[in-house]
Amino acid sequence: MLEIHTMTFDCARPYELAQWWSEALGWPLVGSEPEDDEVMLDRPDGPPHLLFIRVPEGKTVKNRLHLDVNPTGDGTRDQQVERLLALGAKPYEDHRTPEGAGWVTLLDPEGNELCVCRSAAERES
Repeated sequence: MLEIHTMTFDCARPYELAQWWSEALGWPLVGSEPEDDEVMLDRPDGPPHLLFIRVPEGKTVKNRLHLDVNPTGDGTRDQQVERLLALGAKPYEDHRTPEGAGWVTLLDPEGNELCVCRSAAERES
C-alpha cells in the first residue's frame, strides 16, 4: 500500500503562493526564503504536506487535480469563501444550491482551482 506524503504545485512564485496557502490553511512554511525554488507547507497533523516548485511555464488549462477544503470548527462554507476572497482568491464557479448544499470553486493567486465545501456541521443539518 501507499500513502500520500506530499502534493506538489508547479508555480511561478513558490514562496508567494505557499504564503497564500499558509494563510488559507493555517499550515506553517518550513524553513523557506523568498528566493527559494521549492517551498514546503507542513501539515500540523502529518502528511500530506504541500510543496510549491518553481517552473518556467505558466498554467494554461484546468487542473487535473485540485484540493477540496472544508471549514473546521464553527466556520461555514460561505464564511470561508469570503475569507479566501479577501486573501486574494478569485471566484470561478458557484455550485451552491438554494437548499444550502453544494460548493464554490475558487482560483488561488496563480489560477489553481480549489473547492470550498460545507463543514461537517453544515452537512449534518
